[in-house]
Amino acid sequence: MKTDWSGYHQDKDYLRAEIWSLLKHQVASIGNPFGHIPNFVGADFAAEKLATLPIWQQAKTIKCNPDSAQIPVRMRALQDGKRLYMAVPRLTDDRCFVELTAEDLQKQNISIAESAIARKALSCGKLVSFAEMEPIDLVIVGCVGVARNGGRTGKGAGFADLELAMLQEFGLVQIDTPIVTTVHPLQIVEDSRLPMQAHDWALNWIVTAQEVIETNTSYPRPIGLNWDSIRPEQLEKIPILRKLREQLTNKK
Repeated sequence: MKTDWSGYHQDKDYLRAEIWSLLKHQVASIGNPFGHIPNFVGADFAAEKLATLPIWQQAKTIKCNPDSAQIPVRMRALQDGKRLYMAVPRLTDDRCFVELTAEDLQKQNISIAESAIARKALSCGKLVSFAEMEPIDLVIVGCVGVARNGGRTGKGAGFADLELAMLQEFGLVQIDTPIVTTVHPLQIVEDSRLPMQAHDWALNWIVTAQEVIETNTSYPRPIGLNWDSIRPEQLEKIPILRKLREQLTNKK
């Protein structure tokens, strides 16, 4: 099963294909999981479980991925009165995050349930640049596969790692900002199957409908953008990356 992002890491390609197949055959995915951060049965219960954790309750500002699997997480964040930043899918805009708050939605007469859907969030939320954003207290990322030691993989496009590196460059994510995902138990694999590279961001927490796992990960957190690991097509398709590189070049 080839996707837009196959071919960069063969072992991870195999792993993703295996997890997608497993989810489909066990009827644990909602819709077709292949090539996506899979939406899964029990995603709403996982979001509820996440909301019981102190890291959630203390967070005022949350960054979440735009995938369907995390609709219940985005919905809960808005219901709980948190400022929500959602990444623009594929980071296609210079201002690559959308800001949503329950207060703004109320003014527009838009329901929280509606705005939690990524497509609607893009039209009713406010596109913001890094300079306009508040520091983030909690990060939720979408995953295809995860390991109990904090290892993770998304679709293979590298968007989550890039977003986090850029947010760190701007001082919006700190060395101790918790990174969490919600997944189906079938997405959890052996630690050895998910080796992490220097530019990969590990998970601090994994939440399923049944279980909360604190990874106590020993993987070091990357420090800012690693330009050597950025692929040519990422530079070509992500405007903010080109802008940042130009700024750095001009500083030298």
